[in-house]
Amino acid sequence: MKTFDIYADSGANIPDEIAESNDINIISFMCNIDGEERACYSKGVPSREMALKFYAAMREGCETSTSLINAQRFADEIAPSLEAGRDVVITTISSGISGTYKQACEAAEQSMAKYPGRKVHVFDAFNASMGEGLFALAAARMRESGKSFEETCGWLEDNKLNMHSVFTVSDLKYLRRGGRISATKAIAGTLMNIKPVLIAGPNGTIEMRETVRGRRKALTRLAEMFAEEVTDAANQTVSICHADCEEDAAFLADLIRERGAKDIITEVYDICTGSHVGPGTVALFFMGEDRRQTYAAQKTSALKTLAAKFKR
Repeated sequence: MKTFDIYADSGANIPDEIAESNDINIISFMCNIDGEERACYSKGVPSREMALKFYAAMREGCETSTSLINAQRFADEIAPSLEAGRDVVITTISSGISGTYKQACEAAEQSMAKYPGRKVHVFDAFNASMGEGLFALAAARMRESGKSFEETCGWLEDNKLNMHSVFTVSDLKYLRRGGRISATKAIAGTLMNIKPVLIAGPNGTIEMRETVRGRRKALTRLAEMFAEEVTDAANQTVSICHADCEEDAAFLADLIRERGAKDIITEVYDICTGSHVGPGTVALFFMGEDRRQTYAAQKTSALKTLAAKFKR
């Protein structure tokens, strides 16, 4: 019998059938398309179809936005579990890009006061999309294997910085709108066919790792980074998410299979974070070494390369 329930915000991007079969509850963000507000996730409505319509609308130039989940809605959603005597794990999108984690923490405090003896743990994934979703899935598998609430929460916290996410975008204008790059860089990059390679940084923020010229080179670079950073590729679940570019996702999947990946979940990119990176985005999520160490090593390598150029 379950002793705790698992909740994830819809930004976790977990495929509907996987969320259902692993008994993971999804709490939806809200999105706005040309002034019409709707849920990013609705039980019984295929998330893939909803997301594809959303990206088609973005391509047509409609105004889109998303809003976080407030504390009251978190509290309302988890109340049935607490009333039934079960503890709760909530996974959230990175606090480095959203205020959702803070709202979930507030809900947890209120809920534990209302239901004495019950525990609510809020896990800041320091990631987005399946970078959060794979943690929720891991928690569900631990629960299924008989791990306790405390053991599961401990594992999540111990491993949060081992989840790597690397991705590229098709159009730089969405990063410009979000303030990630300047308008000048966006225009120049578009004209020169420059594609950014981005990562989830050690503080859970989106950071530019490097740039390459051309879409296929960017996708190939994601696969190379996977090979450089992954640990035990054959014995973990990895994920590829795409914002309405299935062929590119399939191309990347073939590349990482060549580099040892066996269990790959491919899904359409969730609406919440997808609205900020735009249609054509392809992202790869996998477990590796602590991101702080990887990030520090990358910065050191980049500085050495730069110094060598100046010496010449």
